[in-house]
Amino acid sequence: MANLSLRGVEAETLAALKARARAEGASVNSVVLKLISEGLGIAQARTRVPRHTDLDELAGAWSADEAAEFAAATSPFDEVDEGLWK
Repeated sequence: MANLSLRGVEAETLAALKARARAEGASVNSVVLKLISEGLGIAQARTRVPRHTDLDELAGAWSADEAAEFAAATSPFDEVDEGLWK
């Protein structure tokens, strides 16, 4: 693959590229390559999978005691009945 340098990129354009890369969890380089391919009709635009954040408030919400209680309550699931696997 070849390398290509771009000069004269407007600050607003660069900011938009960085924002898009951040939103897609990708690098600016990969976003630019994708946009060029799509713009030239070489690659079809992919539908972006929406990011779900509706459970974010639950992440890390347990106290240490609650986590220990959960671990104790679910510990029987770690046991394997070898007879079932023969």
